[in-house]
Amino acid sequence: MCGIIGMVGRGNVNQEIYDSLALLQHRGQDSTGIATAEANGVFHQHKAKGQVREAFRTRDMRSLQGEIGLGHVRYATQGTASNEEEAQPFYVNAPYGIVLVHNGNLTNTRELTDELFHKDRRHLNTSSDTELLVNVLANELQASISGIDLAPDEIFQAVSRVHERVEGSYAAIALIAGYGLLAFRDPYGIRPLILGTRKAADGSYEWVVASESLVLENGGFEVVQDVQPGEAVFIDLEGHLHTKQCATNPQLIPCSFEYVYLARPDSIMNGISVYEARLRMGDRLADTIAKYTPQGSIDVVMPIPDSSRPAAMQVARKLGLEYREGFYKNRYVGRTFIMPGQAVRKKSVRQKLNAMSSEFKGKNVLLIDDSIVRGTTSKEIIQMARDAGAKSVTFASAAPPVRYPHVYGINMPSRHELVAHGRTIPEIAQELGADYMVYQEVEDLKAAILEGSDVDDLDMSCFDGRYVTGTVSDEYLAWVEGSQQS
Repeated sequence: MCGIIGMVGRGNVNQEIYDSLALLQHRGQDSTGIATAEANGVFHQHKAKGQVREAFRTRDMRSLQGEIGLGHVRYATQGTASNEEEAQPFYVNAPYGIVLVHNGNLTNTRELTDELFHKDRRHLNTSSDTELLVNVLANELQASISGIDLAPDEIFQAVSRVHERVEGSYAAIALIAGYGLLAFRDPYGIRPLILGTRKAADGSYEWVVASESLVLENGGFEVVQDVQPGEAVFIDLEGHLHTKQCATNPQLIPCSFEYVYLARPDSIMNGISVYEARLRMGDRLADTIAKYTPQGSIDVVMPIPDSSRPAAMQVARKLGLEYREGFYKNRYVGRTFIMPGQAVRKKSVRQKLNAMSSEFKGKNVLLIDDSIVRGTTSKEIIQMARDAGAKSVTFASAAPPVRYPHVYGINMPSRHELVAHGRTIPEIAQELGADYMVYQEVEDLKAAILEGSDVDDLDMSCFDGRYVTGTVSDEYLAWVEGSQQS
């Protein structure tokens, strides 16, 4: 999971890209980077570890000249979070010069690494799958060129070949020096990407493509469309839009975890409001809670701030229970789920949340969280509630048990780290220290997200073990578990 933004403007775009990355900060806090291009094809780039406000200084912003640019906030899946060289964007100098950012996770990195060395004769300097992707694109673009100049059809032909070679999830944005901005999405549309436009003062059009619609709304852009699965979008330096479907059998199967946790609630993805989907999750979770908990065992409903609030409000409303805020959140600590390393996650929980004893003392509390992955955070929170005086603690998840690794861009590489793997729900309750434990049903989550939309299916692989690309084998999962750390 990362956040990406690309922009074609009529003035320097550096400040708007910076502002957009700040809006997407929830999607990654390991590192960030911006690249811009001037009309003559000269690239300017700055990337560094840490959050957006930490990474860029005035001198950095002044150097990022150009009317076209892109940016990235990183949450490591492939590669190493601590390696500054793996911060995005990535650059290759031929053909023309390409800078690329990527959100997602490639699942055939071993095969691509071998091909790029033995067949394409390309050198890789990191273990990042984004470096793989930009080199595959560059190689296929080189093979598609028929003359000196680059035509949109040649770009689209290259993207078609990228789809044929690359497996996994990828929403990507690239700058091609002297030509324009390219954006494309994998044939399953697993990771989000949305296109917008606005009219400049001179009557011409400016363009933006980003991970979430809130970027468009904040910048005064009108939504044109979600970039479709397998589709490529090219915007030339004059601001002309070119689009083409580049996959042979595209299917829209977006990641369900975007709606559960990753995206901001004020975004709309694939025509589905994240906030409204979370409200519907609460409605359906309430029915399950009523089914599996004894009557009178709950006095008050409390969310684990922030992403579980909509679900918790609906649970309280539907069950006729009081809704209270028992935890105060320190907003200057990062999201624990996307922090690297279990020890860091555990330490950060009590830095991030504080339980207010006046809300807990002597009460039977129902705590609602958006999901439970490793259980580290949940276990600490349940103990905090008891320490604050809770009489009993029922813990509910708006998502089903996470029992399988996620290989499409979320940092869940090992089944053995997942608290639900190999455990029944009562066993999970015992492990976490809860009196009662309730999870959303898999079909209820799917129905809550898809209700009223034109989307037919979701990637729910971490819940049901069905990997939608059809290329994820048991051997690959074993390799991931043995070679990657969370």
